[in-house]
Amino acid sequence: MTTADVSNEETLIIETPERVPLHFALASIGNRFLACAADHTLQVFALLLVVLVISWTGGIDRYSDKLAEAPKWVIALLIVLLFLIWSGYFAIFEWLWSGQTPGKRWLRLRVIREDGRPVTFWEASARNLLRAFDMMPFPFYSIGLVSIFASSRDQRVGDFVAGTVVVREREATAPTFDQVFSAAAAAAGDVALRRSFKPVLFTGDLTLINELEIEVIETFLRRRWDLTDGMRQWMAWRVATPLLYKIKPGFDRDTFTYEGFLEELLHRFRATHRFTD
Repeated sequence: MTTADVSNEETLIIETPERVPLHFALASIGNRFLACAADHTLQVFALLLVVLVISWTGGIDRYSDKLAEAPKWVIALLIVLLFLIWSGYFAIFEWLWSGQTPGKRWLRLRVIREDGRPVTFWEASARNLLRAFDMMPFPFYSIGLVSIFASSRDQRVGDFVAGTVVVREREATAPTFDQVFSAAAAAAGDVALRRSFKPVLFTGDLTLINELEIEVIETFLRRRWDLTDGMRQWMAWRVATPLLYKIKPGFDRDTFTYEGFLEELLHRFRATHRFTD
């Protein structure tokens, strides 16, 4: 990361278990607002589409009459359900899309944990169940804005509870995949299988990993020593993160390293497919 990058934007520095700092650009309030506005627009559009479908089927009067006669607990249940759907949009997308919603993907923003690891379903749910509180007074996000201004990591209340931060992806902080993977593979002896880190013991379903993803791991492990330490660790994080989301492995957080995880994953995959190919 250049000096200009540091001076022009707020930076979050997270030290990996290998004692290598990863630099993340914190998402600006403007970008977060635009991403949120885009997501809320999609939500409103989806709700209007449902209303139009019901209207075309002539069901609005019928459903409104039934709702007026319904017990109070049914109405309360519908309100809770609507709240879950409203917050569930963000939680489900951030869980399935590696910390992104359609709006965040458009603005190149991503939610990550404070330690740099990907968010799980629980973190995504926690930060978004508190979205209604951050939006108060509705719909101006006043509490959320005060929290962001008061936080050194630009966290709203939901982020504080979930232990998450919102960062902006920058291509300039690390080489692209094409740049790293452009050189030919090693001809003599597969250096990708050479262990340089203590194996990360983990539990997970390797059947979810495909050959294309394994090729990405192999190519990175072959080329990684051509990079500086910081860039190598950054690229290891970028390669490992979608795989962590995909197989959701269990591992010891105290001994985890991204490169150790990738090395162990590759060895297990090749050991399994040696006898099935």
